[in-house]
Amino acid sequence: MKGSIVIILFFIAGVICGINGWIQPPDTGYDISFYALAALMFFVGMNVGHDVDTLKGVRSADPRLLLLPLMTIGGTLAGCALISLFVPRTAAECLAVGSGFGYYSLSSIFVSKYCGAELGTIALLSNIFREIITLLGAPVLAAVFGRLAPISAGGATSMDTTLPIISQVSGRDMVIVSVFHGFVVDFSVPFLVTLFCTL
Repeated sequence: MKGSIVIILFFIAGVICGINGWIQPPDTGYDISFYALAALMFFVGMNVGHDVDTLKGVRSADPRLLLLPLMTIGGTLAGCALISLFVPRTAAECLAVGSGFGYYSLSSIFVSKYCGAELGTIALLSNIFREIITLLGAPVLAAVFGRLAPISAGGATSMDTTLPIISQVSGRDMVIVSVFHGFVVDFSVPFLVTLFCTL
């Protein structure tokens, strides 16, 4: 839990610095955030590769875990359809927002393009909140609903930004499952968002 709070505090500090112009990102022509994320993934991978027990766990993992991304997608869309009954938005709009699965940068661009800036902003905030809830709530989710819950809650982010906290609370043997889950869910985002935006 402490690690999640530290991550959120760094995010908030970055937002405050960006709003006030205290720190300007270097104009190098490169996406610094991509390289920071790549470095994070490298160290998580190194940590997993160094742990022999994790690699043994992958070999003995239940093949049914491969269905987890489909369950995440289905559960998220079902929840969005239910929410559409209580908010002043169409079911298609709610499904488009939910189809971001935490991938806020890509989904908000697609939603803004097809449905306007207002819904694009809702998609951005909704998917950021999904990531923040996963970062802060992962220990509780794992304790109450089981080790797969933080992975599913993380959606597309389970292979990158929420992976360290998932590894911590769900166990290192779940890292490969989490990366696979994130990859499949991430891959579905542009197709599902575009589909629901054009309905």
